[in-house]
Amino acid sequence: MASKSLAAATAGHGRARCGRHRVAWRAVPNFAAPDWRREGTRGGRFRCVGVCLKPVEDDNLSPSAAPVPAPPSRLSADQAVEESRKCGRDSGLLPKPLSLTDLSVSEKGAKVRVAYQGLPGAFSEAAALKAYPQCEAVPCEQFEVAFKAVELWLVDKAVLPIENSLDGSIHRNYDLLLCHNLHIVGEVQLSVNHCLLALPGVKKEALKRVLSHPQALGQCGIALSKLGVIRESVDDTAGAAQLIALKGLRDAGAIASARAADIYGLNILEENMQDVPKNVLRCLVLAREPILPRTDRPFKTSIVFTLEEGPGVLFKALGVFAMRKINLTKIESRPQRNSPLRVVDDLNHGTAKYFDYLFYIDFEASMAEPRAQSALSNLQEFATFLRVLGSYPMDTTL
Repeated sequence: MASKSLAAATAGHGRARCGRHRVAWRAVPNFAAPDWRREGTRGGRFRCVGVCLKPVEDDNLSPSAAPVPAPPSRLSADQAVEESRKCGRDSGLLPKPLSLTDLSVSEKGAKVRVAYQGLPGAFSEAAALKAYPQCEAVPCEQFEVAFKAVELWLVDKAVLPIENSLDGSIHRNYDLLLCHNLHIVGEVQLSVNHCLLALPGVKKEALKRVLSHPQALGQCGIALSKLGVIRESVDDTAGAAQLIALKGLRDAGAIASARAADIYGLNILEENMQDVPKNVLRCLVLAREPILPRTDRPFKTSIVFTLEEGPGVLFKALGVFAMRKINLTKIESRPQRNSPLRVVDDLNHGTAKYFDYLFYIDFEASMAEPRAQSALSNLQEFATFLRVLGSYPMDTTL
C-alpha cells in the first residue's frame, strides 16, 4: 500500500488519523477539517492532502428574504401561443440553459450569478431567488453542468435540490458533492405547489395527457388517476409548460409551478395537485469557498465519512455526537462507486463480501463551536475518510 502523509497542517486540537498514522492539531473558531482523497491502491485507502481554503463571509445569502419577484402578466389564448412561439425562435427572450459545451465561455457581471438546473419557472429557480432575491438566475441543462459552472467561475453560486419531503434524497447530487471541490454555504427550504397548467381556454375535462418531471408525476399520482390521463415524462416541470406553449398542445396539460404558468402564458386549472399537501423541497447553496462559521445564528454542518468494517463501528460514530448533545438532522448512506465491495476473510465460513458505504450526516451545530470540533476530532480517530462539506446557516422559513 502506498504511504500516507499529511501535506498541510490544519488548525484545531485533538488527533486526526490518516491511514494508520495520527497527527495532532489545535482548535480555533474557524476550524476546517482536512480533505481526504482516495489513493489508487488495491485497498482503496484514502490519503490526507490537507486542502483548506480560506473561509469567506457570504453576506448575500438571505434565507428569509423577500419572495420571488412577480412574473409578467397573463396573456390571452392567441397571444400566449404566439409569444411562446416567438420565444422558441428568439433565444434572447428567456435565458438559454447552460450545456456542457458552454462551459468554456467566460462571462462577468456585477450581479451575483446563481446556477440552477432546469428552465425558467422551475422550482429550483424559485429556490435560487429565495436565497438571492437580486441575483441573475442562470438555468443549466444538468446538475453536473451547474457544479462545473461554479468551478469554472461562470457563476458565483449554485442552488441544487438535495431532498424532498415526499420522495427523499436526490442521490445524484450526493454523488456529485464528492466529485467536485465545492462547499455548502447555505440551504433553502421551499414549499412546493404543483399546479395543473394548460393553454388558455382548455378545460380540465379535455386533457388526454399530462406532462412533467417523473418525480412531479409521482407526487400527483392520485389526482392524475382521477383525471384518467396518460402521464408523459419530460426533463423538468418548467420544460413541460414550455413544450405545451411552444407546440400549442390543446389536449395536454403540465404539472409545474404557478410561476411557470405566468412565464409561458398558461392557465392554472388546479393548484396543490400533490397527494400530500405539505411538500417541501430542500436545496443546497454551493460555492467555491466556505463561509466563516458563526455562533450568532442557528448553523448546520454537513460531513461525509467512511468506517472500517466491524461490530458497533457505526454506533461509535454516531455516539460522538450524542455524547455532546448534538442533534443529527440527516443520515444518508451511499455505496462507494470505485470500490463497492469490501472483502472480509472468515476462517470458518470462507470469504464474505459487503458493500462499502459512504455516510453523509447533517448536524445542528456550527464548526465555530468547541463541541462540534471535539466531535469531529473524536470521529477522526476511527474514520478512514472524513470531509466537511460545509458549515452554514439553517433556513427556518417556508
